[in-house]
Amino acid sequence: MTPYSPRSFTHLLGTAGFSDKILKDHFSLYEGYVTNTNKLLTQFEEDRRAEAPATPEYAELKRRFGWEFNGMRLHETYFDNISRRSRGGASGDLKTQLGADFGSYDKWVHDFKATGAIRGIGWAAVHWDPIGKRVMNSWLNEHDRGELAGCPVLLLMDVFEHAFMADYGTKRADYIEAFFAAIDWDRVEARFESARRKE
Repeated sequence: MTPYSPRSFTHLLGTAGFSDKILKDHFSLYEGYVTNTNKLLTQFEEDRRAEAPATPEYAELKRRFGWEFNGMRLHETYFDNISRRSRGGASGDLKTQLGADFGSYDKWVHDFKATGAIRGIGWAAVHWDPIGKRVMNSWLNEHDRGELAGCPVLLLMDVFEHAFMADYGTKRADYIEAFFAAIDWDRVEARFESARRKE
């Protein structure tokens, strides 16, 4: 089994609204998810080779795998949709779709920010529903709970405390504004086009 390797996101250092310290701490947290994903995959491989019985411990590790793997992938998506040079807003087909599904582009912005402001830990996500052919804002309560089945993520904002507390304290709204100002819209629009091509 080839282990997963953590991706480097050091190019994000210096992003306005994000201290280098919080980014470096966040990168370390992400690397922990990669490490734990690899550890669990190694354990599962050893259990298969030994034809180990499905014990309660094995069941708990299988349940834990979704948390670690999704923690790895969600953080990769999150860091991948941030840029030091954001152009400030959606354009083209994505902007048109957001406006059509929410009544206007500004109403989508308001709804996404409101989703991110929900009390508690989690993720604010924009999903594309390939069957309903619509964009939806959603809340992922945990890494392994709340994902919309079959709906690719177009945009993802981490709203666990580790993503903002060191820089913003309890002022989550200020973090949301900083995140919004740093969105890599080219990347988000590329995800949208890729998701539509797969239909």
